[in-house]
Amino acid sequence: MTVIFQNRGKQYKVKVGDFLKLPKLNNQKKDDLITFDEIIFMKNEKGEAYIGSPIVKGVSITAKVIDQIRDKKIIVFKKKRRHNYRRKIGHRQDLTLIKIEEIKLSKPQSEPKNTNQPETNKSLTKGDKNGS
Repeated sequence: MTVIFQNRGKQYKVKVGDFLKLPKLNNQKKDDLITFDEIIFMKNEKGEAYIGSPIVKGVSITAKVIDQIRDKKIIVFKKKRRHNYRRKIGHRQDLTLIKIEEIKLSKPQSEPKNTNQPETNKSLTKGDKNGS
């Protein structure tokens, strides 16, 4: 089962057992459980896709906090030629490492949308046929 969820303005595609680095969640400690409810897309084992408008109701993700970590260092180097201006700054982002434990499903409310087959029952009007 594949799910796309939204957390603090960013979207993540996950399935059960995946590890994920999120921007730091301040009040979470190691082995805490987190629930994400803003599911915007879900595809089950049968191939049925549920697209939320804006979210799919009845689906939630349970994740376990593995650790609070820091990402690798990136170097921000600024330079202006002919002006003797150079600045070198390092940055390490604080992250929360989580593992997706479970995707809870209590009957999604939206209808499944079959993305494999195109729609063929479109009625054409006179203007659609001749391009005018």
